[in-house]
Amino acid sequence: MAQVSPYLVAVVWALVGLGVGSAVRWASVRLARLEGLEPGNRRWQVYGPPILAAILFGVFGWRLGASPLLLIRSLWVAVLVQVIFFDMEHHLILDRVLLPAAICALVLSLVTPNLGWLPALLTGFGTGLVFLAIAAAGALIFHAEAMGFGDVKFSAFMGLVLGLRPTLVAVLLGVILAGVVALGLVLLRRRHLKDSIAYGPFLAAGALVALFGLGSG
Repeated sequence: MAQVSPYLVAVVWALVGLGVGSAVRWASVRLARLEGLEPGNRRWQVYGPPILAAILFGVFGWRLGASPLLLIRSLWVAVLVQVIFFDMEHHLILDRVLLPAAICALVLSLVTPNLGWLPALLTGFGTGLVFLAIAAAGALIFHAEAMGFGDVKFSAFMGLVLGLRPTLVAVLLGVILAGVVALGLVLLRRRHLKDSIAYGPFLAAGALVALFGLGSG
């Protein structure tokens, strides 16, 4: 059987991503209302999820080709896109999203190459514990919320999906990106040093890079 061109997979899967991203936005609007929040209607809020999902699905389709692993990674891409835009808009990462995603991650770790359920579980638990300690230390030392509990739970989800080394890479990239953006906002006088920022989008961006770096392994 002839192998399907990765470029063809990329194009087809990008179109799938466009539909998935639209569904993500539709679901996010309804989830926001369930939380008593009012969804925005700015262009980046409406068109951002489908556009980013289409790009990422296309890139992962090119990277992985037509394979079962592409379906698994695309599921995580959809979750990460939802986290990025919902947290940017509402400064909130939803348990309604994370809990089902975490259960799926643990189940799918059984069939994910080079992962396994026990390393995934240990990494998720350990990462969540570290982030919880950081959040608690920030509250005790600075008497301010250094990190939201949603970020703590999201870090545990990252560990379940990625495993140890990719999670470390994702966290490092997320922290660096958050620091650069925060510094830029301070220099532009759009934020003050004591102002908080949503860490979720930056951690999710780091997770996307780490997920892509896993390749087919």
